[in-house]
Amino acid sequence: MAAPAATGTAEATPARRSRRLPVRAPDALVVAGYLALAVLLTVGQWGRPGRLFHQAGDQILFEWMLARAARAVTRLENPLYSAELNAPDGVNLMANTSVLGLGVPLTPVTLLFGSQVAFLVAVVCCLAGTATAWYALLRHRLVDSRAAAAVGGLFCGFAPGMVAQAGAHLHMAAQFLVPMILALVFHPDPRRVRRHGTLLGLLVAYQVFLGEEVAFFLVLAAGTFALAYAAADRATARRLAPVLLGRLAIGVAVALPLLAYPLWFQFFGPGHYRGMPFHAYGYQLDAASFTASARQTVLGDDHLPGLLAPNPTEENSFFGPGLLVLAVVIVIWLWRRPLVRALAACGLLFALLSLGEQVRLDGTSTGIPGPYRLVAELPLLDHAVPARFPLVCVPVLGILLALSLDRLRPEAGVGRLRPEAGAEARVGAVPVRLLWGGAVAAALLPLIPTPIRTVPAWPVPAFVAEGGWRAHVPPGRTLVPVPPVTGAGVSPAMLWSARTGLAFPAPGGYFIGPRAADDPTARWGAPDRPTAALLRRVAETGEVPVITDEHRRQAVEDLRHWRAALVVQGGLHHGHPVRRTVDALLGPGREVAGAHVWDVRPLVG
Repeated sequence: MAAPAATGTAEATPARRSRRLPVRAPDALVVAGYLALAVLLTVGQWGRPGRLFHQAGDQILFEWMLARAARAVTRLENPLYSAELNAPDGVNLMANTSVLGLGVPLTPVTLLFGSQVAFLVAVVCCLAGTATAWYALLRHRLVDSRAAAAVGGLFCGFAPGMVAQAGAHLHMAAQFLVPMILALVFHPDPRRVRRHGTLLGLLVAYQVFLGEEVAFFLVLAAGTFALAYAAADRATARRLAPVLLGRLAIGVAVALPLLAYPLWFQFFGPGHYRGMPFHAYGYQLDAASFTASARQTVLGDDHLPGLLAPNPTEENSFFGPGLLVLAVVIVIWLWRRPLVRALAACGLLFALLSLGEQVRLDGTSTGIPGPYRLVAELPLLDHAVPARFPLVCVPVLGILLALSLDRLRPEAGVGRLRPEAGAEARVGAVPVRLLWGGAVAAALLPLIPTPIRTVPAWPVPAFVAEGGWRAHVPPGRTLVPVPPVTGAGVSPAMLWSARTGLAFPAPGGYFIGPRAADDPTARWGAPDRPTAALLRRVAETGEVPVITDEHRRQAVEDLRHWRAALVVQGGLHHGHPVRRTVDALLGPGREVAGAHVWDVRPLVG
């Protein structure tokens, strides 16, 4: 997410770099290639409703958010809040990763094909869209070689960290507006300040509804880059600063009115919370991860990455040794360009921040304090996950690759040992170009992504999917899936709700909310109810506890809290022990269309 360049300097002629290039067949082929690769990476799920990407809980969350956005559009409901989850209290969606910027435009897809297809389309759009946006910026602003821009865009969109995030975190993978925002911030034309500032404000506001975390990282990275560029080229920085600040001021004036109410709702509306349910500094990367291979690459394995990253979705720094060596060579080679020096400073800083408060190497603490320690307690930064800082390094490396490959053009003069040597020098240029092109290929080939891994998922019971429950759940009452997950675990309530278009309200779910109505401290899911905790233990262990009258009384009280009409159990690994436990709590249930059902209306009144 580093800024592309404060163009308009001596190193790039503004009139040439900012010209509007026509879209031609080769450009269309590049974009088609990005789309094809994105579809290939998601191939494990197309037409397979019984599969989810390996971080199943995160996919269920985003499927639900996409379904909720479609419902908000079609029923004109408040998109920032929902009572269909965590009944009866509801969820502050603005305080969670609601990805309205994806869900609203994908509403037709969600309504026609369901939440799973909408999620896969979103993944494809995030990966291919990010690659395309960087390709366009590189091609229009920074390099003349279409091949160089294509390689740079490919890496920016499909680096290991981007693929890791795409399988679980749509809000982190949706970076296709980042190049557009940077293009406006660092536009070489000193005119049209109002126009560019207005567009900037609109795009930033939209990015907030795609992912606030990416917007925050973008601000940090752009600011770091601007300062580094100013240090590298003070004269140009002084000349361009008034225009840049003018654009930013107008952008803020445009974005703030659009974001004022959503942000107020996020921090002060119903269901708001304070802090995070986890310690951000606990999510750091191992220094050895920068030279390792991620799981979702041709050379990746399941063992080593698990030691170097907090989880499979945070393998953001796995660039491999070859690419890092090339980056160092490129920086030395092109060091005279202020753009390259600023990119190097930005990338290095965010790489160091990802190491957390204390540097680890090969799974062992070195005792060396990390630079993150200096910013860990600052507002907003205390909520930033260190393991995600290397996502800023992705476009830094992509831009450096494109700049180096652009130098391979014959007219760029690469490989001429003596400019005045005529034919002899031109002969020498070919091997240098071939060698560098081969070195780039050798560094990138191990990073080729593989299809995102999937895991089996229990299907939505026909009783739920086909609407058999409707005759038993009157308005104002809920359907309670078993177990009614209230923490950070995989939630059948959310999956069933998403796949049925939020047809029924359900308790629990996977989200971040307050501990209690009078305690805004953040926690995963809803506050635990005793019956939910009991059934979750049985589902995890398969051990049936001795059920007492107190358990039965508590179950009725919890069901009344949830306003339950039906309790429904679908497929579970320990399904028989759970069913026996629920029978002991509520009385015998009955098998209906692939589900075990307990009508609890007589119990709860």
